[in-house]
Amino acid sequence: MKFVNSERNEMILITGAAGFIGSAVVWELNRRGRRDLVLVDKLGSGDKWKNLLGLRFAEFIDREELFARLSTDKWASEIECVFHIGANADTTFLDGDSLYEWNYDFSRALGDWSLNNGIRFIYASSAAVYGDGALGFSDDYDLSFKLQPLNPYGFSKLLFDRYVIQNNWYDKVAGFRFFNVYGPNEYHKARMASVILHAIPQARDTGKIRLFESHRDGIAHGEQKRDFVSIWEVLDGLMFAFDHPKVNGIFNLGSGRAHSFNQLAEAVFSALDKPCKIEYFPMPEDLRGRYQYYTCADMSRLQKCGFPVFPDKFAEHVKEYVGKYIVHEKRLQ
Repeated sequence: MKFVNSERNEMILITGAAGFIGSAVVWELNRRGRRDLVLVDKLGSGDKWKNLLGLRFAEFIDREELFARLSTDKWASEIECVFHIGANADTTFLDGDSLYEWNYDFSRALGDWSLNNGIRFIYASSAAVYGDGALGFSDDYDLSFKLQPLNPYGFSKLLFDRYVIQNNWYDKVAGFRFFNVYGPNEYHKARMASVILHAIPQARDTGKIRLFESHRDGIAHGEQKRDFVSIWEVLDGLMFAFDHPKVNGIFNLGSGRAHSFNQLAEAVFSALDKPCKIEYFPMPEDLRGRYQYYTCADMSRLQKCGFPVFPDKFAEHVKEYVGKYIVHEKRLQ
């Protein structure tokens, strides 16, 4: 596969490029001196466009125009790598047909085009494929055919992962199942933003953070746990795949540790230099059957490829996010 060709005028294509993770990829590539970037997204009527302020790129393309542009010979000869980050990432969205179109069919078509032209393809999957976690969080391929996602979003991401496995793409592409990502550039995500972002105004303005009560025996209120992974850690994983084109497969991408919501609240209050006060309230009935009480990425497959073990910097990353970014709604620029 011709991932590097000195005779090509190489560019990098990034879908979902104005979104949270996509814009962070643009920022990181800019830090590496790359400006030859083609950004693909649908801006909508919100503030997502602000994530691109201060970033350098060659061209921005509306998502619906992408495949018409890819049909030209120019694109196949100039693009070095595709970061396919774009998706409908709303875990409460219930239109299965729309999720199939954007999270599966679009991904399949873009992956086909990339492989047919010998172009590196790195894509975003999701830990939502693991459902309630009853079968664990191993990225073993056989497990992918047993998983039971809790919502149509998770199912749409699992469909594409299965396509990759069934069509033997796993030795040609790199896919990453993101766990609970937080960090700058997520401000436009509203209800789908991280718990950390939602907790800040509560802690700052009311002096307390409200968390869901536990409705499961043996788990105390606030002791529901997630693998909270910072955007900086996610970028480390994505750039590892970019720098090592022979590293292929479907990989978990989390911190490799589970922290409780109580620990999250404590880290937020510490970052704000305020005393910790937590108030618990009942979880809405419609969420109780679709709620993950525990997530933790098994990172062993990626680590066997040479990726380092993340040190536990959860409190440190929360402090940086709160103090340096959220307070001023600062973006990665």
